[in-house]
Amino acid sequence: MSERFFVSAPILENGVTLSGTEAHHLTVVGRRRPGDTVTLFDGSGAEFQARLRTVARDEVQLELLARTKISRELPGCLVLASALPKGDRQRWLVEKAVELGVARFIPLLAERSIVRPHSVRLDRLRRTVIEASKQCGRNTLMEIDPPREGKTVLASSSDSGRRWLADPSAASFDSVVADPIPSEARPGQITVAIGPEGGFTDEERAVAVQAGWTCYRLGPRTLRIETADL
Repeated sequence: MSERFFVSAPILENGVTLSGTEAHHLTVVGRRRPGDTVTLFDGSGAEFQARLRTVARDEVQLELLARTKISRELPGCLVLASALPKGDRQRWLVEKAVELGVARFIPLLAERSIVRPHSVRLDRLRRTVIEASKQCGRNTLMEIDPPREGKTVLASSSDSGRRWLADPSAASFDSVVADPIPSEARPGQITVAIGPEGGFTDEERAVAVQAGWTCYRLGPRTLRIETADL
């Protein structure tokens, strides 16, 4: 797969302008020159072939050559609702979630959560989504929701797809997934909830079970948040 560049505004017309970080990466790092062709995407689900027309220090003008609708998404919608780990492990988690096809990420504020992300941190994670999408070939960006209280998410009911909650005291994951997903739930939504490193509280688990979540465990070992997520 050739190197790809992200355009933040919808690509609608024959011409497109790249500026800022993407323009710098294309011209300074990539050393592209007028006449070179590149691949663009704007998060809409399509790829665009384009030719460089003019190159300035912080802006690149390109001519669009072709638009191709290419989906590299999962058959259904995978939602990951998770507490965030500390430091750079957040970035690693988001990067791998993008690579594995997660459609939507919900930062959970569980009762035992230590990390409570602010807007600047979330903006950085959204930039990680773009970088990971450029690398893995996804043309639809994974959404990152604003942080939500754990009990609010766990108490919500849903008639589409399945909802699984990580719980070290529950049945094994193999036995949970062995139960076939009803045809009416395909290719619907699967939501997976992962708690903080101290786990969900008994009250949070009770709220989830009452709302119809299925609890599962991944084995006898204690896992970090990002390992349990992925």
